[in-house]
Amino acid sequence: MTTPDLITADLVDLGLDASDKQAAVRGLAQRLVEAGRVTDLDLFLKDVAAREEQMATGLEGGIGIPHCRSAAVTAPTLAFGRSESGIDFGAPDGPAKLIFLIAAPEGGGSDHLKVLAALARRLVRAEFKQNLLDAADPAALAAYIRQEVA
Repeated sequence: MTTPDLITADLVDLGLDASDKQAAVRGLAQRLVEAGRVTDLDLFLKDVAAREEQMATGLEGGIGIPHCRSAAVTAPTLAFGRSESGIDFGAPDGPAKLIFLIAAPEGGGSDHLKVLAALARRLVRAEFKQNLLDAADPAALAAYIRQEVA
């Protein structure tokens, strides 16, 4: 996965306003469409929903990591949203305030799993999560995430 392009400022939403996981995913996915990373919003959302049906993507500690491979994805991409009120992604300890949407091309091999694993390793660190919660600048946050996930 090409880390410099993995996440950019336009793929960061520090005020994600969504009432449920479908709305959260749609909001982040719309950013992927606008950035030219997803060519068909409906197909991509269908693929994310199919993956969610297999197993919830909520992690303990207020984290949601919806992800999928899709023919609608043009380049491996990571979008990030922060929700003040939290969104239920099925984690046993409650709603997610930090949401990462991982989009991988259908034939993209295991790249998205590498990003998922790298994120999971970082998200157990309190300092990483606190930096995500405190960030005020999308560009700086995108650079921080790229640096940490590389």
